[in-house]
Amino acid sequence: MSNLDTAKAMIAAYNAQDVDTYVSYMTDEACEANYRGAVVREGKEGTRSGLAAAFAKWPQNRAEIVEAQAIGDYVLMREHVTRGPATDGSDQVEPFDVVAVYSFEGGKCSRVEFIR
Repeated sequence: MSNLDTAKAMIAAYNAQDVDTYVSYMTDEACEANYRGAVVREGKEGTRSGLAAAFAKWPQNRAEIVEAQAIGDYVLMREHVTRGPATDGSDQVEPFDVVAVYSFEGGKCSRVEFIR
């Protein structure tokens, strides 16, 4: 499976809210972070628990791939994210676009950085 195919499979798992499949594409030490900034979810287990919490809060959460390309060990994707109503009664998040940079090592995703 190419890195691009893996990143697309991660988004398919994300949209199905299947955290186990999503993290199966990641290295054990993988993380999700803001671009050049703070780590948001650390390690495979931190990503699993963080996404599970997000999906519980926003059960209609989805990311649509607008553009995607592979460059060496990286995949760049522009994604359009919609959250839907939150289960905790908080204000609805307006849909937003994000550029996600997926880094790969040995066929697995080692880091995802979000530019928003």
